[in-house]
Amino acid sequence: METLQSLIAFFGTLDDHLAAIAQSSPTLFFAVVATIIFVETGVVVMPFLPGDSLLFVAGAITAIAGLNVHLLVGLLIFAAVAGDSVNYFIGSKVGLKVFDDPNSRVFKRAYLERTQAFYAKYGAFSIVMGRFVPIVRTFVPFLAGVAQMPYRTFFFYNVIGGVLWISSLTYAGYIFGNLPWVKDNLSLIVIGIIVLSVMPMVIKFWQERRAL
Repeated sequence: METLQSLIAFFGTLDDHLAAIAQSSPTLFFAVVATIIFVETGVVVMPFLPGDSLLFVAGAITAIAGLNVHLLVGLLIFAAVAGDSVNYFIGSKVGLKVFDDPNSRVFKRAYLERTQAFYAKYGAFSIVMGRFVPIVRTFVPFLAGVAQMPYRTFFFYNVIGGVLWISSLTYAGYIFGNLPWVKDNLSLIVIGIIVLSVMPMVIKFWQERRAL
């Protein structure tokens, strides 16, 4: 419970942390955001990092600080594509054995089954769709590697998904970032994006519980 409260508190002040970094060093700001995006998509043990809300906030702060949003978007697309590629190769080398431990807090069987169902439903296009679904976006490239999807096919969808995910949320934050209401309520917007992101998973979990 304390961990959950700490996460909520951190996400609620995410804009303040990033704004302070942007004011002190725009280069460091770009580097921090790009690193978080790379880690969330490329390191399979980090599925809970704030990808969607981070992109919106980064775009908004870029607008407020008068930074180059196109440079930020290009850098983040590179980080997202590189992250998924790393995750793919980890999956191709490690395989499903990491999910054998039923007590694992990261490699939960439920995450695997949820991602497998997502993968089965959308096929290769799940690499694009999965970008917009928390947790799933971390495990989809890993599962594509496990399944030995041809890398050319994977890379094609990886780039499309990375461009759509990064550009849509970052530019949205940039466009609306200078609006007075957005400036005054950015913390609430961050929490709202997080809630909307996880809502489909909560609904799915609730439906599965009712079906038991």
